[in-house]
Amino acid sequence: MLDLDQALAGLNEYPYLQTLIGLAALAALAAIVNWLTHHVLLRIVRRALSLSLSGDAEAIFGELIARLANVAPAIIIYQAVLLVPHLPDTAQTVVRNVAAAFMILTVILAIAGGLNLLNALYSRRPESRQRPIKGYIQVGKIILYAAAAILVVATLLDRSPLLLISGLGAMAAVLLLVFKDTILSLVASVQLTSNDMIRVGDWIEMPQLNANGDVIDLALHTVKIQNFDKTITAIPTWRLINESFVNWRGMQESGGRRIMRAILLDQTAIRFLTPEEREELKRFALLDVYLAGKAKDLEAWNESLVRSGRDPVNTRRLTNVGTFRAYVLAYLKVHPGIAKDKTLLVRQRDPTPEGLPLEIYAFANTVEWEAYEAIQSDIFDHVLSILPEFDLRLFQAPTGRDMRGLTDSLRDGAGRAPPGA
Repeated sequence: MLDLDQALAGLNEYPYLQTLIGLAALAALAAIVNWLTHHVLLRIVRRALSLSLSGDAEAIFGELIARLANVAPAIIIYQAVLLVPHLPDTAQTVVRNVAAAFMILTVILAIAGGLNLLNALYSRRPESRQRPIKGYIQVGKIILYAAAAILVVATLLDRSPLLLISGLGAMAAVLLLVFKDTILSLVASVQLTSNDMIRVGDWIEMPQLNANGDVIDLALHTVKIQNFDKTITAIPTWRLINESFVNWRGMQESGGRRIMRAILLDQTAIRFLTPEEREELKRFALLDVYLAGKAKDLEAWNESLVRSGRDPVNTRRLTNVGTFRAYVLAYLKVHPGIAKDKTLLVRQRDPTPEGLPLEIYAFANTVEWEAYEAIQSDIFDHVLSILPEFDLRLFQAPTGRDMRGLTDSLRDGAGRAPPGA
């Protein structure tokens, strides 16, 4: 007992040593509290949560409590630093202010982490594709961080937060300039979400920004699009409101994708069919209904002209291009890859110097890209191959081989001796 009294009396002669011992004891106490909080108390709380909550609620509250556990040692430091002997008042104030600022920051980060977890859990739900909340989460985090910055600075300076907030009025113009994109993006995000203009997974096309692919992320400031070449295009959210873009969701939801492609027919091959050719075309089963109906219609029309004594040139006759058009339409109606409940046309467009466009306007019964292209290619493979049966030709601009053939024929003609020479 005497030795202890002597040691304490000796310590009184060294106040700085007492301060160091007090700070070491404070650090050790904070470390012990931190260990107990994370390894004992936190386990008990999580077990209690698992018994009272389930699913998403348990995960959210468990994450929040885990982050808030870091506040416990800060509280010990904030309160116990006053017990450290011979510690100057200024140092006590600084330590307490830092501990308070740490507690504020920890609470804000815990809430922000809870918002992130809430967004992650919500993203698992089916309705998240139609109503994403990531933009709102980011706005909430911005507000939290702004409040945290004000409170932390006010705490470190040992001043009232109201003084800092009152000073922000003079900085309103600067803040509006700094956060201009954020404000624009917030308004755009609300409009996009409320009007259901875009969802994660939508195929959108925005040529002016070289974007053509699937939406993979909807954030406050940017919308990320994975193009079909696997590159990523980040578009500012506000540009989706200010500029036009194509959303292919309607096509995907309809279950059918449009085919609209034309072949160019050589117009010099278009003519009337002879009676022999009409008989020959009866071997096409797809033309039975068309030929029978046309035969009755033309016969009635032409008989009326003959009875009236008109010249035979006024009679109506079948053409190879009209019969071919009827054949393609009948072929599409029985094709297994064409949607029968949607628009189906085979039409002529305005003649051009490159030929007569014969356009197929139909819808494939699938929206899958690979299957759609296979159906479209299969149709045009058949259409192009069947053309000679109707004595029709495709228009094709002269190639180098055609020009060489023409040159060779002219050369051969020039080299022959004229008749009678």
